[in-house]
Amino acid sequence: MTSDTFPSVRLRRLRKTPALRDLVREHTVTMNDLIYPIFVEEDVEEARPIKTMPGISRIPEKHLAQEIKAIYADGVKAVMMFGVSHHKNDTGSDSWQTDGLLARMLKTAKNAAPELVIIADSCFCDYTDHGHCGIVRDGHVHNDLTLENLAKQAVVAARGGADIVAPSAMMDGQIAAMRQALDEAGFTDTPIMAYSSKFASGFYGPFREALEVDLKGDRKAYQMDSFNGREALRESLQDEAEGADFLMVKPGLAYLDVLARLREQTLLPLAVYQVSGEYAMIKFAAQAGAIEEKRIVRETLGAFKRAGADVILSYFARAIAREGF
Repeated sequence: MTSDTFPSVRLRRLRKTPALRDLVREHTVTMNDLIYPIFVEEDVEEARPIKTMPGISRIPEKHLAQEIKAIYADGVKAVMMFGVSHHKNDTGSDSWQTDGLLARMLKTAKNAAPELVIIADSCFCDYTDHGHCGIVRDGHVHNDLTLENLAKQAVVAARGGADIVAPSAMMDGQIAAMRQALDEAGFTDTPIMAYSSKFASGFYGPFREALEVDLKGDRKAYQMDSFNGREALRESLQDEAEGADFLMVKPGLAYLDVLARLREQTLLPLAVYQVSGEYAMIKFAAQAGAIEEKRIVRETLGAFKRAGADVILSYFARAIAREGF
C-alpha cells in the first residue's frame, strides 16, 4: 500500500470527528433556503388530509390566517401558495378576479404574517375544469391567449400581497408578458420566479390529488420532455432573457444534471422543487421501515444544494423548522 502520495495524503483526516466534518462541509441547508408549499381550499370547514402525501392537508380558507401565523411561528421563512378552487371553468377566470380565491388567500396570508415571504403560484390548472394550464382551443392549450390571462393573474396576485409571482404554465413568452403587465401596473419591484425547466413528470401524481385536478389528456405539448436536457437549458435561459428574477428546475432528484448544468450558465438565483411524488416516496418508504426519513431528507436537500440550488421548495420545510433534520 504505497504510492507517490500515500501515506502522506490521507483524505480521511478531515472526517475523523463531527467537529472536523462540520468545519469542512461544503454546503449547508437552513430555513433561509427553504420554501414551504401550501394548499388552500375554499368553502370547507375542516382541514382535509391528502392521503398520498402523509402529513400534508389542505388548509380551509377560513382557518388560513391562523395557520399562516403558526407556520411563521414555527420558523418557516417563505410559502408557495396554491388555491383549491370550487369555482372552476374553462378559462380559470376566478384566478384573476379581485375577489377570487387567489386574491383572497394572498391578502389573508400577507396580513397574517407580514414578514413571511408570500409566493403566488401563477397558473390555471388549479382553476380550470379541464385541468390544463391555460385556454384550450381545438384540443390544445393556446399559448398567446393564455399569456393574456397570465398577465392579468400576475397583477391580481401582486395587488393581493404576493411578494413574488411564480409562473408555472410553461407558455412561450410568459415571463415577458407578466413582466410588462406588472411594470405597467406599478409593480416594478415584484420579482418573478420562473418555473423555467418544468418537465412533464410522473412525479406530480400526489399534487394532482391535492388540488383535485381532473386533467383531460396530458401536458406533454407544453411541459418538457423528461429526456431533454439541452432544451431545458434553452427554456431557462430564455426566461432569464425575458426578465425572470429566479429560475427553477422541477422536479428535483431526477433532474439534478439539468440543475447543475444550469448553474454553470446563469448568475440568477436557482430554485428546485422537491415535488409531491418525491415527498411521497420518502414518506411511504420511511413508514415501511425501508429508510430513515430525516437522514434521507437531509441527503436529498444536500444534493440540491450541491448541484447548485439557492432555494428549495419542499413539503418537509415545516417539519424541518420544528424538528430539524
